[in-house]
Amino acid sequence: MKITIGHLYPELLNLYGDRGNIQCMKKRLEWRGIDVEVIEYQLEDEINFSDLDIVLLGGGSDREQILVSNKLFSIKDDLKRYVEEDGVLIAVCGGYQLLGDYYQTNNGTIKGLSIVDIYTEQKPGRLINNIIIKNKLFQMPIVGFENHGGRTFFGAKAEPLGKVIYGSGNNGETGDEGVIYKNVIGTYLHGPLLPKNPHLCDFLLKKALTRKYGEGIELAELDDSQEIEANSYIVKRFLKKDINKL
Repeated sequence: MKITIGHLYPELLNLYGDRGNIQCMKKRLEWRGIDVEVIEYQLEDEINFSDLDIVLLGGGSDREQILVSNKLFSIKDDLKRYVEEDGVLIAVCGGYQLLGDYYQTNNGTIKGLSIVDIYTEQKPGRLINNIIIKNKLFQMPIVGFENHGGRTFFGAKAEPLGKVIYGSGNNGETGDEGVIYKNVIGTYLHGPLLPKNPHLCDFLLKKALTRKYGEGIELAELDDSQEIEANSYIVKRFLKKDINKL
């Protein structure tokens, strides 16, 4: 078995250590004896999404998002087709914002890809904090760090990645964080995200393997004691309770 990961525009969208997410997926596949190839795409490169099993769209500044959004619009139909055909996509912070309808900034509006039913508006101040969210699919919470000036809101068709139990989340008002649509996850959590959350990483890897090779794929167990300890430390530090009591 082999999984191919496409990292889109890392020279512009790697503000929050998103290569750590790539390395986490790569190692967790290799440890299980699964071949993996990582392809980094620059703005001038052509992308054949049929060659990819996982796509990462990372975070960047508003200026960099404008540059990337112009490029993404030239491949919008191909990316949408990939998503609708259950392609796995992880979008973090700025990449997450680009998945929606628009991002209204103080310097104008960045048009989004309208892949998920969200929109983002810049508000005074930044939401900066460690963050803990709970997703009904996992016993262990999802933890990370958030630092964003944009406030993301949902349309009628959007489903949150999780419920905020510590931190601000999408907008500091509605109590939700991120978005999940088909095999797409968008989130403000970085730090990077996946090394602290092996359960979420494996969720995405299994989705990619099942899409490519069919149902019945089981991932071999790994020793995640250090990852679980890191996750648990965040929960205990900020919630003053054990993860098993959430």
